[in-house]
Amino acid sequence: MAKKKKKQTRAEPVSYLCSMEAYETLCCSGYTSLADNPEIMAGVGKICDLISSMTIYLMGNTENGDVRIRNELAKKIDIHPNRYMTRKTFISAVVRTLLLEGEGNSMVFPVTKDGYLEDLVPARPGSVSFLPDGYGYRILYEGQEYDPDGVLHFVINPDPSYPWKGTGHRTALKTVADSLKQAVKTKKGFMESKWKPSMVVKVDALTEEFADRKGRKELLESYLETSEAGEPWMIPAEQFDIKEIRPLSLNDIALPDSVRLDKRTVAAILDIPSFLVGEGQFDEKEWNNFINTRIRTLCAALEQELTRKLLLSPDWYFKFNLRSLYAYDINTLSNVGSNLYTRGIMAGNEVRDWIGLSPKKGLDELIILENYIPQGMIGDQKKLIQGGEEDA
Repeated sequence: MAKKKKKQTRAEPVSYLCSMEAYETLCCSGYTSLADNPEIMAGVGKICDLISSMTIYLMGNTENGDVRIRNELAKKIDIHPNRYMTRKTFISAVVRTLLLEGEGNSMVFPVTKDGYLEDLVPARPGSVSFLPDGYGYRILYEGQEYDPDGVLHFVINPDPSYPWKGTGHRTALKTVADSLKQAVKTKKGFMESKWKPSMVVKVDALTEEFADRKGRKELLESYLETSEAGEPWMIPAEQFDIKEIRPLSLNDIALPDSVRLDKRTVAAILDIPSFLVGEGQFDEKEWNNFINTRIRTLCAALEQELTRKLLLSPDWYFKFNLRSLYAYDINTLSNVGSNLYTRGIMAGNEVRDWIGLSPKKGLDELIILENYIPQGMIGDQKKLIQGGEEDA
């Protein structure tokens, strides 16, 4: 009995999957992470660096104005909020998650012991989920539910449907990140291309030496190569025609203009000065406006959540030292400090602290007028007492 022949399968589907047409049709361009873009990371990194470098004050309301409170809670938040990192590292991690991976949300879990704050632990953004619960919500972290009242939830750009949830900048920045990544690839491919001859020599094809590669090399050595720099070429006019080739530059394909526009778009979305992403020059007024708007609003989100969740006293609140980030030169600080000192508004040691000097004994009193006397002795001046000179 003859064996049955196996039915042969057609190879067309396999051949199609291996073809270039299938690759271009089925394969996508790939995911572009915002953290892989240099311009976006430069802007986010600068914001994180600035906010994390500010001192966090614990302030208290009094009848004569707000004063700074120095206790163990203030020390905990400002110096070592987490046992494994400093204040700068901790705040940088929180702000970066807020702007990038957390998509407008950053979670921190307070750890207490005997009623005292022991640690602040940042949550991994990829492990956090939000469960709407009526008007409110619940937090799901690594399989466990948490009540929002027991977790620090920092938010920017509230979602219209769920105001307690942030939205971040991922959607707005994704297209720009893809464009900047493609510009880098285009520039790399353009600069590495081997098809960039600087000159084309047109030779009569009937020349015998032009028949093979060896002959063409000998022809070039005979007529075009020189032994000394600047030596002229001697070529037959009937056989050679030399033309200069000017290859396309990056300006010809408008790549620099496109990159410049994308960088400005990144700066506009992140609300930072364009010179922070490599476009433009430093401007003092633009920098101070950036500190007073973008940095201030992010600090307010951190301050209010820390105050709302960690403090029991209604008269206490946390505040970042925003003034330390403004672009002041030493002359401006010295002049302003001197004027405030001579008018009895600031003490001498406060002025010294402004310009980075250590305090000195005897400069803690307020003085006024040109006599530089203590404020409490203003009424004891001889010129203010009738007949003071005669009595003396």
